[in-house]
Amino acid sequence: MDVGSVTKKRDIALAELAAAENTAAIEAVRVRYLGRNGLIPALMKDLKNVAPAERPAVGREINAFKKTFTDLLAERTAGQAATRPPATASGRLMFDSSLPGVWRQPGTRHPVNRVIEDVVDIFSNLGFTVADGPDIETEYHNFDALNTPADHPSRDIQDTFWLDDKYLLRTQTSPVQIRVMERQKPPVRVIAPGRCYRRDATDATHSANFHQVEGLYVDDNVSMADLKGDIAYFARRLMGPGVKVRFRPHFFPFTEPSVEYDFSCHRCNGKGCRLCKNSGWIEISGAGMVHPRVFSAVGYDPDTVRGYAFGMGIERIAMIKYGIEDIRLLYENDVRLLEQLIG
Repeated sequence: MDVGSVTKKRDIALAELAAAENTAAIEAVRVRYLGRNGLIPALMKDLKNVAPAERPAVGREINAFKKTFTDLLAERTAGQAATRPPATASGRLMFDSSLPGVWRQPGTRHPVNRVIEDVVDIFSNLGFTVADGPDIETEYHNFDALNTPADHPSRDIQDTFWLDDKYLLRTQTSPVQIRVMERQKPPVRVIAPGRCYRRDATDATHSANFHQVEGLYVDDNVSMADLKGDIAYFARRLMGPGVKVRFRPHFFPFTEPSVEYDFSCHRCNGKGCRLCKNSGWIEISGAGMVHPRVFSAVGYDPDTVRGYAFGMGIERIAMIKYGIEDIRLLYENDVRLLEQLIG
């Protein structure tokens, strides 16, 4: 890149801008040259590769290019504004009946919001209310009160976004159950949907920012049978009446006993397909009976109360329910994805 090449690009850009016939064409030229991936920012970025002796002159030419282009852009934009339909005496714009009609594509709810609303609706029928908590949590609420040992890997900076020694971006919505139990005596029956944050490398199934929904039911006579019945009811309401649920032993610091639960694949009815990796089952999340130490941390008597807790990833449910194979599609703001879900 040298002064001459920059000058040549400037002349081409000014000619294109001068030839633009309407507002849309002017905007297209603006984006081409001043947008995030436009030519002028690219020239600025490439300046570091110019020979040191030529760099000052080339830099001045790029700045002159930008100023000249920006000045002409302002002039053309103002000229287009002046040609808009005149206002009437009442101050309203006159309607130009010769303009073609514009189809306004109807919008729809985002898949993540749809699943959250569905989960809230289903568990509301079981007597659950919605609880909320802060995204910025204390170490105590996110780990200590949930019986997570000091040497647990989830506390490492490789897994958690620490803000300082005591505060972090919550890694799960489970801290909400601690906050609820701290201010409310049993019985407690809440669900807590919300954002979570973990240092996960982004790929087709993982994101550093995601959504979970936590469920908590505490009373004097809650059992694993209650957990299994409520999760089975939820699965049938969400995925269809033929969906089955299976529970597998697992370990979580804040529940004992702990389980992971799977739904039978609603696409192949458990026969095996690409969605369920030919297993007939789709892993959903974890659950279990609230650990006595968690009850002790919030001032409950673990000898007189029982409770269960469960959690699930909203994005995972959305991907399964709507057949989305890459979690990144949920965050790329591609309207085509939402258009497929209208209805």
